[in-house]
Amino acid sequence: MRIAQIAPLHEAVPPKLYGGTERVVSFLTEELVAQGHDVTLFASGDSVTSAKLEPVWPRALRLDPTIRDAIAPQMLMMEAVRRQADEFDVLHFHLDYWSFSLFSRQRTPYVTTMHGRLDLPEWQPLFNLFPNAPVVSISDAQRRPLPQARYAGTVLHGLPENLLTPQPGPKDYLAFLGRIAPEKGPDKAIRIARACGIPLKIAAKVDRVDQAYFDEVIRPMLAGGGVEMVGEINDAQKPEFLSGARALLMPIDWPEPFGLVMIESMACGTPVIAFNRGSVPEIVEDGVSGFIVEDERGAMSAVDRLSNLSRATVRQRFEDRFTARRMAEDYLAIYRSLAGEDRSVLRAIR
Repeated sequence: MRIAQIAPLHEAVPPKLYGGTERVVSFLTEELVAQGHDVTLFASGDSVTSAKLEPVWPRALRLDPTIRDAIAPQMLMMEAVRRQADEFDVLHFHLDYWSFSLFSRQRTPYVTTMHGRLDLPEWQPLFNLFPNAPVVSISDAQRRPLPQARYAGTVLHGLPENLLTPQPGPKDYLAFLGRIAPEKGPDKAIRIARACGIPLKIAAKVDRVDQAYFDEVIRPMLAGGGVEMVGEINDAQKPEFLSGARALLMPIDWPEPFGLVMIESMACGTPVIAFNRGSVPEIVEDGVSGFIVEDERGAMSAVDRLSNLSRATVRQRFEDRFTARRMAEDYLAIYRSLAGEDRSVLRAIR
């Protein structure tokens, strides 16, 4: 198939450090190319891909200090895709609702993966206005706030099978990976680890919007000892970081749409202890690849039961359920379904 992947411009594909959406776009793009498809990636010019790259902006917007209006490059990309749309069998957007209006008015099949939370009140009138815009959810839980959307399917994320693998060595700490933000629960992770008497390593970024939370809540907690701030890490650093942990702590307090860190941990054979929120029950198999708990006390109890789990089984469940090949095959089924639709009549909103 001739497939266009349209990525956010905020980060490169793949991102240099943190950037879940862009990493998934990269994994999907590379797997589609490996399977013999003709793929074009619309992304920032500092992206690296084996597909044909359409560099809409020279570098990732987050890394471009000259940017004053981040919307303008996004508009340039939308127009670039529109002008080339007839060259593709399907257009796959990763830009929330940006595609709905313009691409509902043209003939090339398109679909948008919703990578974030869908419980924002402003989104209700948008999805009511565009009831025929095909979207993909990344978990069934993600759909709950917007049941009226036209879901083409749910596709769970996947990683290249050998990107992250179990590494030898002692398992002598608990891990927290991702982003320092209230909804991610790093404060809870610190309390859980301290209550269990186990060191905690935190590999995470601090966005500007969360700087006050870090300064006022997390930084004072670090003074108690037993917590190491590792900072942001890349894919090359993750196998050692995750493999060395007894478990990944994910004490989230929000409706997590997916949670890529969970399958990254599983790829390294490291079980996940996660709060029962959002997608967690769809990712973690309780008592197999980790434990699903309700609160901090439940997480502390789960730490005591980690010896009941097999790290080899955790890795096997990753291979069975969360590879990039499986993800690509799921998307291809959706592309083919959309490409087979009768599009002789354009959307009613035209």
